[in-house]
Amino acid sequence: MTDGKLAVIGLGSIGSMALWQASRLSDSVVGFEAATPAHGRSAVGGDTRLFRMIYRGNPDFYPILQRSQRLWAELEAETGQDILTRCGGLSIGTANGPYINAVLETTKATGAEHQLLSHQELAERYPQHNLRPDDVAVYDPNAGALRTDRAVTAAVAAAEANGATVHRNTPVDSITETNDGVIVTAGGKSWTFENVIVASGGWSRRLMPDYLENATETKRIFLSWFVANDASQFTPEKFPIFIRIYEDRSMYGAPAVDGVTVKATLDGRGKPTPDPDAVPRDLTAAEIEETTDTVSEFFPGLIPNIVRTDAFPDLYTKDSQPLLGPISDGSRIYCATGFSGAGFKNATGFGYIAAREALGKQTFDGLGFIRPERFKTS
Repeated sequence: MTDGKLAVIGLGSIGSMALWQASRLSDSVVGFEAATPAHGRSAVGGDTRLFRMIYRGNPDFYPILQRSQRLWAELEAETGQDILTRCGGLSIGTANGPYINAVLETTKATGAEHQLLSHQELAERYPQHNLRPDDVAVYDPNAGALRTDRAVTAAVAAAEANGATVHRNTPVDSITETNDGVIVTAGGKSWTFENVIVASGGWSRRLMPDYLENATETKRIFLSWFVANDASQFTPEKFPIFIRIYEDRSMYGAPAVDGVTVKATLDGRGKPTPDPDAVPRDLTAAEIEETTDTVSEFFPGLIPNIVRTDAFPDLYTKDSQPLLGPISDGSRIYCATGFSGAGFKNATGFGYIAAREALGKQTFDGLGFIRPERFKTS
């Protein structure tokens, strides 16, 4: 006898979506959350994440993005929550430079709907951006800002409405695979499940085999917000999400979804942190200086004083690609972690795949680049 067909450990970005999807397939699904869903110390924190169909990178992600886009709409319809603020998105960089060329190359491979904006068109449509003389942008009409807290709590509530059981404030101490299933131990109590999904983000390493622990590290991600001189110019109706990259400057952000603060954060500044429970929340003097200098250059309409900051742990892999799949051939332990600071836009799609594969309902091809076994040495 087991205590359920599937346990999902960690109900954050991906785990909440895996639990929701699994609850659609089985009435014997259990979720474990060390604190509460969408708690303030997880990688879910920070109000918003960017959703976009246009990006630079592996075009094999595009089918997952397409599924994610449909599933975000399904989650909204099922829960009545407004989760994805559809405001469009901009990728800004030097004309014929490496960033814009990489974005266009991926877009050509995927066929994603887009518009290339000249310097003049970008300046006329989005005067909030202080442009360099050779700036252009690729506009994504399907992009927007995901409300992270709302998304996770909605997914968990939907799963519970479907019959899933959720253990809150129950940090998992260990998981042990046996011939009969997987034993989950937490707080001196044990449960046995047919299969387990590990989706605990920055806390996943201690639950993974050595080869995956060695291939990953927890990093600190920080976010920052500013107030505008004229808040009406930074509403979702006028100010799309953006990513702006040059050789010496990089920043991404979202409109003022709360009507007050604009997210504008340095891109790619994650640094290793040995303990996900002790991530320094305050920005360093160097981080503050670089952030305010970049905002001063990019956005003359924002007051260059940081009004809010926060920092969170997330799990990064050596190749910055996710870990999605069994930890070994035939294993009952399934990884859905290591999204390296870029998983939320695809959270519904990743959750869909993880739930179906872990429950043995479906196997997905073309995902070798994110399977955990790629890090195994012969």
